[in-house]
Amino acid sequence: MRTFSGRFDGRTAIVTGGASGLGKAVAKRIVAEGGKVCLWDLNPDALAAARTEIGATHTVAIDVSDHAAVANAARESNAALGGRVDVLVCSAGITGATVPVHEFPIDSWLRVVDINLNGLFYCNRSVVPLMLANGYGRIVNVASVAGKEGNPNASAYSASKAGVIGFTKSLGKELAGKGVIANTLTPATFESPILEQLPKSQVDYMRSKIPMGRLGEIDESAAMVCFMASEECSFTTASTFDTSGGRTTF
Repeated sequence: MRTFSGRFDGRTAIVTGGASGLGKAVAKRIVAEGGKVCLWDLNPDALAAARTEIGATHTVAIDVSDHAAVANAARESNAALGGRVDVLVCSAGITGATVPVHEFPIDSWLRVVDINLNGLFYCNRSVVPLMLANGYGRIVNVASVAGKEGNPNASAYSASKAGVIGFTKSLGKELAGKGVIANTLTPATFESPILEQLPKSQVDYMRSKIPMGRLGEIDESAAMVCFMASEECSFTTASTFDTSGGRTTF
């Protein structure tokens, strides 16, 4: 893992899904590069372990689909981070069922949309005012190439990630000129604990769609997220950044 010394000196961040996978990798980089991080995650045991490993400032065990809990967590995290939140990385997400639309369980559909889209909206809605108050912010909402292309037998996931892309484009335009930048990452499948939610056949299908012929690595996407979350990303907003191994070209 290559880091950039001092890139996040004096900066603070909230990372959702921060106890594992991409969220954890991003949080680890931000701390290594001088920043303070608050981790949000549903799993309290994983949070405790990640806090020790990363050196996070604060942790919150939270279901992001609970709007009231998110609003409270934003206030709590703002105080724990010294009265400012400079970076929000929304990485919490689930895959849902892997079946055709006509067989898709209603409860799985609703849960995927509640976490991947509604929960992300709640996080952005609660943190944006904190950023506007300080005149600075970087928001990275993690979507997927599935939100651009759609994966068969993953309709809820694809739809929710398409929603994240559209939402972030809207938000970025709203905030342009106010010191707060919002972009989205659209990675192809990468090695991550979330793959444990999928059958091998689905993972094999997604690998076959990547021209490079392999899955991505977490650190490849984490590196892109940290650029998007830094001061270096100063003139691009309401946009998508791909880490797709050539799968998507738009």
